[in-house]
Amino acid sequence: MIHLRSTAIASLMLSALAAPALADCPDFGEGSLRLLSNEHASVDIVVNRIEECATDDFTVSANLNTEHATIQGPALSVFPSEYNVVVIANGSLTSLLNADLVRPLDDLIAEYGEQLLPHQQIRVNGQTVAIAFMANAQHFFFREDVLEQAGVPVPTTYEEVIEAARAIREQGIMEYPLAATMIPEWSLAQEFVNMYLGRGGEFFEAGSGAPNIDEEKAIATLQMLREMSTYMNPDYLTFTTDAIVPIWEAGEVAMANLWGSQASTFLPENSPVPDIAAATRFAAAPSVGGNDVPATTVWWDGFAIPRNITDEDAATAFQAMMYGLSPEMVAENPTAAVWLIDGYEPTDAAVGIIASVQGGAPSYSMLPYMGLMHDAFGSNMAAFMTGGKTAEETLADALRDYETSARQAGFLD
Repeated sequence: MIHLRSTAIASLMLSALAAPALADCPDFGEGSLRLLSNEHASVDIVVNRIEECATDDFTVSANLNTEHATIQGPALSVFPSEYNVVVIANGSLTSLLNADLVRPLDDLIAEYGEQLLPHQQIRVNGQTVAIAFMANAQHFFFREDVLEQAGVPVPTTYEEVIEAARAIREQGIMEYPLAATMIPEWSLAQEFVNMYLGRGGEFFEAGSGAPNIDEEKAIATLQMLREMSTYMNPDYLTFTTDAIVPIWEAGEVAMANLWGSQASTFLPENSPVPDIAAATRFAAAPSVGGNDVPATTVWWDGFAIPRNITDEDAATAFQAMMYGLSPEMVAENPTAAVWLIDGYEPTDAAVGIIASVQGGAPSYSMLPYMGLMHDAFGSNMAAFMTGGKTAEETLADALRDYETSARQAGFLD
């Protein structure tokens, strides 16, 4: 089981250390960086910095793909691997470890990783298997001016979010004041995971892959998600954060629970609509069900090096990532992410993530069977959200699908 505790993330985010000026490109020799990642503006920044050092002998390529999770297993299973760096998170590293597809990094850290902070080094069974470089969490974005116009206080619970949305609609201010990233399957299931955990729910029996779902809390979570959707654009099941940004900038949305890594897009200096951006605020994710813990999960994003490449290829890739993830990069891009890198000073874009961490939001589970549970809910929730299933049917079907996949994976007898 792998942990990067929320308290550790918080201490990193709150550190304030000076960073030196931009360094010259190092000599990477002959080789390449071949990176696979989810679409992420912060990863773009890292890749672009490394790309500036490309030569005839050192080439840079990156596949930033929303389907990266389905690509990485097959791509890393061949020798040599198609990629020599894979960007992962605490929700995706476990499957690669279970398949023995990533290599220990301790030798590379000893030779090239002097800049790394201890909490960046993700260790499993005494070995460092990944390097974390930024923290992330979904949290509350809201239009302060719209809430004031509607005469409602800033919501701190999901129950209050629904009340605020109702008031905004009834007063004719906005028809669809809520937004969320609820694309089936993974993103929609993530909304369930966040809110169910926020109610104090658990997924598994202690030390086991046996499911331990609290039916009452699970059904209440499903019902609240569907109630929230009635205050969202009818096409809400197609919305990514990139789709929400333009309707936010058009003044059509007042509240959303979005990934903190996108917060800088909403700041006045980065927005084409400065008046709306100036009224946009960030806060911890709302709590739910009478609990006071933000209903979200804390993530780290980082990188791993595939096992199925040569030692020389691994060394080149690691050195390139150290250059791309340097304190100099952080100094040039302070609002691009909540960096877990030496020299990071929290900015306005980090407010919501830090507030969620300080409020006690848990880290997303690294249990090896959590991904199967996540997928099981993801496969069944869209039908519920569109009225094709009841909450009870959705829960039963998700548990059935989980138990089937967990048995196939050897997690259940």
